[in-house]
Amino acid sequence: MYQNKITLTPQEILEKDFKIDTRGYRLKEVDQFLDVIIGDYEQFFIIIDSLEKEKAELLREIMSLKQELRNAKVNVEIAKNNSDTTEISNLDILRRLSKLEKEVYGKDD
Repeated sequence: MYQNKITLTPQEILEKDFKIDTRGYRLKEVDQFLDVIIGDYEQFFIIIDSLEKEKAELLREIMSLKQELRNAKVNVEIAKNNSDTTEISNLDILRRLSKLEKEVYGKDD
């Protein structure tokens, strides 16, 4: 995803050979190489910062979704309990009505 922004691989850094002058390595060549490395590190920090922000946002979203799920489960339980109570209440009312009809009308079915 971010590989096209990174110029050097760790292996390329490890295998880099500088030409030796009479006084040692060519300073300009070393400086140019170090500039590329510095650019890569700056890009790494930008990428890491971006990914950390994305991760934090995703974690907040996960926590929010988990809370919504908990609330939904509680609401389902409440709805189940209310429907069970309503069924029992309706059944109880029908039994009482039946008993009342028997007493009022004197029928034994």
